[in-house]
Amino acid sequence: MKIIILGAGRVGANLAENLANERHDVTVVDIDSTKLGDMQDRLDIGTVRGHASHPDTLRRAGADDADILIAVTHSDEVNMMACQVAYTLFHTPTKIARIRAQSYQEDKQYAARLFQQEAIPVDMVISPEQLVTDYIRRLIQNPGALQVVDFADGAVRLVGVKAWYGGGPLVGQELSEIRKHIPNVDTRVAAIYREGEAILPMGDTVIEADDEVFFLAARKDIRTVMSEIRKLDKPVRRIMLAGGGRVGARLAKALEQHNQVKVIERDGARAREIADELDRTIVLHGDAASMDLLQEENIQNTDVFCAVTNDDEANILSAMLAKRLGARKVMALINRPSYVDLVQGSVIDIAISPQTVVLGNLLAHVRRGDVVVVHSLRRGAAEAMEAVAHGDERTSKVVGRHVEDVRLPPGVTIGAIVRGEQVIIAHHDTTIQSGDHVILFMVDKSRAADVAKLFQVGVGFF
Repeated sequence: MKIIILGAGRVGANLAENLANERHDVTVVDIDSTKLGDMQDRLDIGTVRGHASHPDTLRRAGADDADILIAVTHSDEVNMMACQVAYTLFHTPTKIARIRAQSYQEDKQYAARLFQQEAIPVDMVISPEQLVTDYIRRLIQNPGALQVVDFADGAVRLVGVKAWYGGGPLVGQELSEIRKHIPNVDTRVAAIYREGEAILPMGDTVIEADDEVFFLAARKDIRTVMSEIRKLDKPVRRIMLAGGGRVGARLAKALEQHNQVKVIERDGARAREIADELDRTIVLHGDAASMDLLQEENIQNTDVFCAVTNDDEANILSAMLAKRLGARKVMALINRPSYVDLVQGSVIDIAISPQTVVLGNLLAHVRRGDVVVVHSLRRGAAEAMEAVAHGDERTSKVVGRHVEDVRLPPGVTIGAIVRGEQVIIAHHDTTIQSGDHVILFMVDKSRAADVAKLFQVGVGFF
């Protein structure tokens, strides 16, 4: 596909790298020639220097025959105008815009009227802050999980947990034993990572302490399955957030009805602003890396400390300090991928990469073959995908076939199928039907394009 990316910031650069690796024809537009030069040195892409919403810039970028335009500049208004110009002058089929300001989207009825072809022609709105907020909230709601992602509108969840020695009855046992332990719950272990290496699970695979285990189950069964792998953490009550920016304020708003929430904000004016917006949250003006302040606010009784400022170093330092002072679990929002790999699993329990969270949402709209959901896992190394099966046995490579007969690329497993409101955990003799939502796990995300092709319908279908 021919794809134009407007904006060479962190999200744009990360997206360009992933799409180039999938052999798409990618052109990146930015006014910063240094950023463009750095990207062109590393990636097989085209670059255009210019203002993202200007018609001449879009023409030079190839908007005349582009399949998708993705506007992720730092300006909401530039992103929307670029989509308008692309639609009006170049008839670009799919237009995606990053829009950060909550006021454009908080009223659902207004948003539905605003973002349509007759008004502002944006086919998909991406709100990174909202995606990150939802991601962190799922982690807090599932204490003990390293990663939690939803499929089929939340009916199925894929959860990553670290196995504890003596923490769960399945540790040290073969996977086939799980049916004896929880006979009324159907689940599927999609992958196991041991010392960073992926292991495709079989019935005789033994879960060992410190393994990173990814499993699929219906949402209602998640805690039951988790209890087989590790001792269940107590529900989260007390939460402390470092940073009252877009993510911090949204997260506090989402959590304050059911949790005791405190927000530490360095900027006095911003602290007063969010204190007026929030109902039950305690807003503190101060430095989250201050030992005196954290101790004063009883950090040792805090269930989750989450650092979500715009400064990676500040997030890392404050989270490490909070852990040392007794916080039960600490999380840090980290933009630089190299930092994420460095701190994940050390003193900091969970390092959250906003680029990885946003990437999956964007990839679902780029992949062919009726891919509806994509989630990047393990800091972008692995991937989970939800695709819809269409056609019949003649026109489809998956419809009418047993799971064991589908020719999956190496390292790819089918974990579950959602058929209407029914969640079916996939077994070797499960038959895929037209209309099924099929959930797959890839230990190597480079196989994603091959998986998407499996779900493309042959010409005979039409």
